[in-house]
Amino acid sequence: MMMSAQTSASLSAPAAPPNAALSGSFRIGGDLPVHRLGYGTMRLVGEGAWGEPADLAEARRVLRRVVELGVTLIDTADAYGPEIAERLIGEALAPYPAGLVIATKGGVTRQGPAKTEFVGRAGYLIQCVEMSLRRLRLERIDLYQLHRIDPRTPLEESLGALRRMQEQGKIGYLGLSEVTPAQIEEAEKIAPIVTVQNRYSLGDRRHEQTLAYCEQRGIGFLPWYPIAAGKLLKPDHPAAQTLTRIAGLHQASVAQLALAWLLQRSPVMLPIPGTSGAAHLEENIAAAGLKLVADEWAEMETAASAA
Repeated sequence: MMMSAQTSASLSAPAAPPNAALSGSFRIGGDLPVHRLGYGTMRLVGEGAWGEPADLAEARRVLRRVVELGVTLIDTADAYGPEIAERLIGEALAPYPAGLVIATKGGVTRQGPAKTEFVGRAGYLIQCVEMSLRRLRLERIDLYQLHRIDPRTPLEESLGALRRMQEQGKIGYLGLSEVTPAQIEEAEKIAPIVTVQNRYSLGDRRHEQTLAYCEQRGIGFLPWYPIAAGKLLKPDHPAAQTLTRIAGLHQASVAQLALAWLLQRSPVMLPIPGTSGAAHLEENIAAAGLKLVADEWAEMETAASAA
């Protein structure tokens, strides 16, 4: 039987590439639109966020592919490398396409692989902003996040310095990282806060109260380490079998399932999974089109909460 030209063409057409636009959109600060599934750059550099990437050409390829796949939110920090991730972004992507939001962070110094200290002094943060602008080849950073609150420095000093940079037009919006609702409230007395970046995933729900606070206030929530399965994937944990089975129903990986769960968990959720490989990047972005039905959601919730 002869197939029509239209039918033949549809059967032979390649599958559509992953697209972050399928994750939906969110307006940071109420007027800065981004696709909800973004990209984080910590894994782009060496182990422990220290040193140059193992494959420099692949790192640049990944950044260019991020944009091709519809990602409009790239999260980085001056502590990644240190300084290397920001430099790579500037080299690979500047001048930036319209609509691409580069978010960076300052306030953490790095002494070696996975070795950090918090520094919130005003003079230091002002220098951080100036150097990030230079490395990223920007005149203004759309979203600048205080990487950590320095317990040795009054928050008024740290955020006050960033607020001055905002008033000078060098920062668009301000965010925080690893904070509680009480800390957000304290910060908002000094400057408007539009995003919070805390560790959060299906298997790590320690910041549920902060997420709830962000939902109430319309604050974007960027979960770092978003696909960490941890204890949930240990063979003796009840969740492992459940997650593997549900992922199989969608012809997806458990990592994709974890990202899909985050996207459906809250409308303010902006996952930023990171990777140093283009193939893994495409797998992550494909999670934007994965939709969980109510029964699957309930099963995942039950499995994740099992002791």
